[in-house]
Amino acid sequence: MFELGVFLGVTGLAALWMIWVVLRRGNRRTETAEGLLIEQARREQAASDRSSYSANAMHNSSAYGNGYTP
Repeated sequence: MFELGVFLGVTGLAALWMIWVVLRRGNRRTETAEGLLIEQARREQAASDRSSYSANAMHNSSAYGNGYTP
């Protein structure tokens, strides 16, 4: 029973610490848009990579195996 209490106590402290970290950040706005532009460029690159490196693009075949590639 003691171990369960220790486990729940440690779990509770971890949860409180995570809440404190999130609340400490607050809703600060960025002074420049540089970070937002970097994030937008990375998101667009990731979307492009997902379509460029799909299974069909890598194996140059359709899902049905008929040899037709659009």
